[in-house]
Amino acid sequence: VTCCEKSKYFSASTVKSGGVRNTLRSCIVNTSLFMALSGSPRLTKIYTRTGDKGTSATYTGQRRRKDDTVFEALGATDELNSHIGYVRSVLKHPEVSDQLKWVQCLLQDLQASIATPLSSASEGQRAKTEFPAEHIKELEQWIDAHSENLPPLKNFILPSGSPAGAALHIARSVCRRAERRVTSLFLEKEVDEVVMKYINRLSDYLFVAARVCSHHENAEETIYK
Repeated sequence: VTCCEKSKYFSASTVKSGGVRNTLRSCIVNTSLFMALSGSPRLTKIYTRTGDKGTSATYTGQRRRKDDTVFEALGATDELNSHIGYVRSVLKHPEVSDQLKWVQCLLQDLQASIATPLSSASEGQRAKTEFPAEHIKELEQWIDAHSENLPPLKNFILPSGSPAGAALHIARSVCRRAERRVTSLFLEKEVDEVVMKYINRLSDYLFVAARVCSHHENAEETIYK
């Protein structure tokens, strides 16, 4: 069983029912998310032509402009997921790699929640795409555990370190941008607060993970002077 198979949208009931299959194909920028939520082993076609007029559909069935705050948030979190995938390709720390793989799975779940704007979602739709708050605590536990093995910071550090550490700093910066996009959506009352909190805590985790990986490879952190 892979980590993604343990995530919310791989439950037998969701796959059997088709759940969010019909609209997520067009509204999620990440095709793998559609496949996960629909239970489809593959897509027969990558293109659908439904977005050729500059609009796309949310899970609730609304069509919105592609520069809408919903899709800005979806795009930013998808970009973050891609950066994390790159980080894992250069990572030499097995524990952090496993944690990041799980984060990638959870970001897919989080995108489904973003794709369900609260203003137009039914109770059933909200229940299917609700992002569990327990994952925030999980990040905090990882942060605390890693921090115990790191030298305390006495100064600001510059984004630097090992190749994996530097890549994690990039992912952290992208995560901060995703947080700004999600915050805009939260202020419009279109997404639950837990989604915003998770992205906020994730950027903290990525900072700590960057330090962990640099120290693991004996790479020096550059102190800001």
